Amino acid sequence: MIIVVIVFLVFVVLALIFLILKNFISPKRIEAVPRLIKQGKTQNAIKLAKQILAKDSKNYLAHYYLGKAYVKENKTELAIIEYKNVNDNALFGEGINELSFRREYSQLLLKYNQQNEALKNFLLLTKLDPQNADNFYQVGYIYEQQNRYDIALGFMQKCAMLDKKHAKAHAEIGLMLYRTKQFNEAKKEIDLALKLSPETYSSYYYLGKILKDAKDLQGAIKAFEKAQRDQDIKQKAIIEHGSCYMIANRYDNAIVDFQRAIELDKSDSQPETLYARYFLATCFEKNRKIDKAIEQWEAIYKRNKGFRDVSAKLSEYKDLQANDFLKDYLTCSNEEFPMICKNSVVKGIGLQVLSCDAKKWGCQLTAVNKSDESWMAVRKQVIFIRFYRDPEPIAEPQIHESLDQMKSMNSVKAFLFSSSGFNTAAKRFAENRPVELVEKDKLEALLSKAGSK
Repeated sequence: MIIVVIVFLVFVVLALIFLILKNFISPKRIEAVPRLIKQGKTQNAIKLAKQILAKDSKNYLAHYYLGKAYVKENKTELAIIEYKNVNDNALFGEGINELSFRREYSQLLLKYNQQNEALKNFLLLTKLDPQNADNFYQVGYIYEQQNRYDIALGFMQKCAMLDKKHAKAHAEIGLMLYRTKQFNEAKKEIDLALKLSPETYSSYYYLGKILKDAKDLQGAIKAFEKAQRDQDIKQKAIIEHGSCYMIANRYDNAIVDFQRAIELDKSDSQPETLYARYFLATCFEKNRKIDKAIEQWEAIYKRNKGFRDVSAKLSEYKDLQANDFLKDYLTCSNEEFPMICKNSVVKGIGLQVLSCDAKKWGCQLTAVNKSDESWMAVRKQVIFIRFYRDPEPIAEPQIHESLDQMKSMNSVKAFLFSSSGFNTAAKRFAENRPVELVEKDKLEALLSKAGSK
C-alpha cells in the first residue's frame, strides 16, 4: 500500500514539473519568433513557429507569428491561411492585439481580392478605431467596387469629415457624384482632392473621366497622362487615354495606347486587358486591318466567350477566310476601294459608270444602263449607287441623305450596298421608296460575279 502511494506521489510531482517546464520554456520559445522576424531571420522564425505548432496546434499566437513571417517572405497565400486560423479561433488579448491583427489581415484580403472578408474586417475596424479616417475610406472603397454607391458615399463622406485633408476620399466622392450626373459638384471634389495632394495621381484619373464626359478631350488626355504615374491605375489610365483618341478618330494614336495597356499585363489576366483588346480590335476594324482585329477578338473569346459582341464579330467576319473578294472589299486601301466598286458596277451589274468618288465611309457612283453600242446618243436615266464598308450597320439618317443626293442628281433609282447591313429604322424608311438596300450576302455574290478588279 505504501509503495502505491509513493508511486502516485512521484507521478504527481513529475506531472507538476512537466507543466512548470512547459509553461516556462514555451513562452520563451514563442517570444523568440517575433524577435527573429525583427532581425530579418524569417526562415528561422518560420522553422521555430512550426516546431511549436507541431507540439501545440492550438497555439494561435504561433499561427499569428507564422503568418507575419510568411508576409515578410512574400508568401502571402500562406500568410492568409494562418491569419484566417487566428481570425476564426483566437481569443484576442492573449498576446494578439486585435486592432493590429485586423489591419494586417484586411490588407492581405484586399490583395487577394477577397472583398467580402476584407469588408467585414474594415467594418470591425471602424468600431475598434472610430477616429481612423482610413478605415471608413476602405469600407467606402469596397462598397464602391461592388457598385453600392449610396452606402459607399456615406462612408467616404465620414472619412472626409474625420480627415478633411484626405485627398483620395474627396476624389472618390467626386467620382460617385460624377456617376450620378452631378458634374459640377463632382468637379469641385476632384479639384479639392488635387489641391490637397497634387501628387495623388489617381485623382487625375477621375478628373479625366469628367472632362471626357464633358467632351473636353484635350483636357481629358492631359489628365489621363498624369494619372499614369499611379502604378495601381496605370493600365486603366492608358486605356482611357486611348479611348479619347478613338473618339477623336485618331485611331493610330489610340492603337499605340491599347497595345501599351495589353503589354502591361504580363499574365494576360486583368479584366481591363479585355477592354484594351476590344478597343484595339475596333481601331483595327476602322483602319481596315480586319485580320489584326480578328486576332484580338479571338484572344478575348478565348478568355471570355460572352464579352460584349465579340462572338457576333467573329461570326460576321468568318466569311473572310472563304471569300477573297469580300476580304479585298473590307481590307483594301482607300485608293484601291473605288476601283473595286467601279469594277463591281460594270462587271457585276452591267452598268456604265459616269462618276466614281471616294468617301470617308466608302464610295459613291453614278451609272446608266449600257443596253447597246449607241448608249451615248440617247439620254439615259441616271442610277445612284453607294458602297459602304463601315463596321456599324447603316442607320436611317444615311438613307435620308442618300435620297437627297439622288434627287439632286436627277436619279431615278438608288442602290446602297453595305457589308455591315442596315438597322431596322433604315429598312423601314426605305420601304416604298426608290432605293434598294443590298446587304452582305448579295454584296458577296456581286463581288464574286465581278471577279478581280
